[in-house]
Amino acid sequence: MNFEKMTISEINNFVEGFSEIEKIENDIIKKLSTDYRKGVKKIAQKIKRAKKKKEIQKENWHKQNEIIYQLQKKGFQMIAGIDEAGRGPLAGPVVSSAVVLDLNKPILGLTDSKKLSSKARERLFKTIFDKARVGIGIVSNTIIDRLNIHQATFLAMRRAVEDLQISPEFLLIDGSYTIPDIDYKQRAIVGGDLKVNAISAASIIAKVTRDCIMDELHSSYPSYNFLSNKGYGTQEHIEAIKDIGPCPLHRFSYKIVKENKEK
Repeated sequence: MNFEKMTISEINNFVEGFSEIEKIENDIIKKLSTDYRKGVKKIAQKIKRAKKKKEIQKENWHKQNEIIYQLQKKGFQMIAGIDEAGRGPLAGPVVSSAVVLDLNKPILGLTDSKKLSSKARERLFKTIFDKARVGIGIVSNTIIDRLNIHQATFLAMRRAVEDLQISPEFLLIDGSYTIPDIDYKQRAIVGGDLKVNAISAASIIAKVTRDCIMDELHSSYPSYNFLSNKGYGTQEHIEAIKDIGPCPLHRFSYKIVKENKEK
C-alpha cells in the first residue's frame, strides 16, 4: 500500500479499520514511521504504544491468573473472585460481587476498579457479563445499621455467591478476612483486586452496580448530591447532613449521621 498517496485522514481511517491492534503488521508500522509527514509518524507512534499496552495487558492476564492456575492443578475448576464496594459511605447499600472467569476468554485490562476511569469500568462491566459468570449481592443501609458494616459486607458476599446460580469450588476474597457461615473452601488475599483477575472483575461489577444505584437514588434525594459523591463523606455531603439532617438512605449507625439525626 502506497501511504504517500493517502491523506493523513485516510491513513488514520485505514488504521482504525483494524478490529484488533495486533493485526497491524510491523511492515505497515515501518512504512508509517518513515513517512515524511509528522502527522503520519504520530500515527505510527500511537500504534506502537497501543501494541505495547496490549502486550503488557496480555502478560498481566496470565500473571494475575497464577493463583487460579495453582488451584486448578489441585483439582479446583470453578473458582470465584469476590470483592465489595461501599463499606465507607455514609449512605446507600454495600454491594458485593462474585465472578467466575472463563480463562479461555481473556478480559484484558482488569485491575482494581478504583484505578480505572468510569468509562473503562463501564466497558469492562459489559465485557465481564458477556464472558464470565457473575453474581451480585446487595445489603441495604438499614441492615448495615442493624448488623454493622463488617457483618453486612459478609452478608452481601454470601448473597453474591448465591446469585452465581452455580456452586463454586473455591472462593478468593479481597482483603484480610474469609467469609463466615459459608460452606466453601476459601482464601483471603490482601490487595487481591490488583493480584487476581477474578477479584478485579468482581471489584468492577460491585463498583459499577453500586454507582448506578446511587445515581438512581439521587433523583429522590438531590440535596445530598449522590450523583457526584455516591454516598461518600465529601465535605459537600457532610454539610448537607448538618444543614437538613439525614434521609432514610443514610447509615444512622455512622457517627456523623447519628449526630445530626434530629435535624
